[in-house]
Formats: sequence, structure tokens, C-alpha cells
Amino acid sequence: MSVTRSDESVLRQLNDQYIQSLMRADVEWYREHLAEDFLCIESNGSLLDKVQFLRKTAEGPDLADYRLTQVRVRIYGDVALVHGQGLFKRRDATTGTSRYTDIYLRVGSDWKAISAQVTRTLSPRRESSL
Repeated sequence: MSVTRSDESVLRQLNDQYIQSLMRADVEWYREHLAEDFLCIESNGSLLDKVQFLRKTAEGPDLADYRLTQVRVRIYGDVALVHGQGLFKRRDATTGTSRYTDIYLRVGSDWKAISAQVTRTLSPRRESSL
């Protein structure tokens, strides 16, 4: 199957929805868009399968705000890597930067997230806004 400009648009939209769903604790969005064998490596190094990820998502985010600053999509046939960077603020007002890579697989005409890895760095100070 050939890669189209619309593939990149779809993946960018999925990436935005992934972040919005995290912030809203939208378990149903993830249930629909994650592959059954999805794995996530959290910023603390822990490994979550889909069931664990959904359970953690339902608890709500530890973030008060998250803003994307960069997104790069690379497509290799039926596999795509979405690299992102964002600024976050935790509920305790500490701030930091997050980088992540999500891997998607084309399943029929849809893209399913099969893997995610997140790295966060905290700023040493508290800030009132991002």
C-alpha cells in the first residue's frame, strides 16, 4: 500500500487525539485506537500493556496542562513513527519537557497504536504558566 499525504494527516490527527484523550482520561478512545498487544514504556521505565494502560488512563492524568511544541511523522509502508515534544505542567506546578515516540501499524484502512515510549524532564523551578 502506498503512503499518501492523507496518511500523514490522519496520523497527526490521531496524535492530537491521543494527547487530548490523555488529558480527558478518555479510556474509550484508547480502547478503540490501541492495538490489542499495545505496550507503553512510561517515563519512569515501567512497562504497561493495554489493560494496564487503560486502567491508568481512567485514573486521570498527573498533568494540569500539556502543549505540543513539535511533531514529526515518519511513514514506512504500513508502519509509522510519530515523534513529539511538548511542555507540561503538573498539578503541583512543576514544569518540564516531554518527548515521546508512538508507533502505529496500518490495520486495514485504520492506524492502530502498537507502542509508545515517553521521556520527561522536570524543570527545577515552579512556574505559574507555560
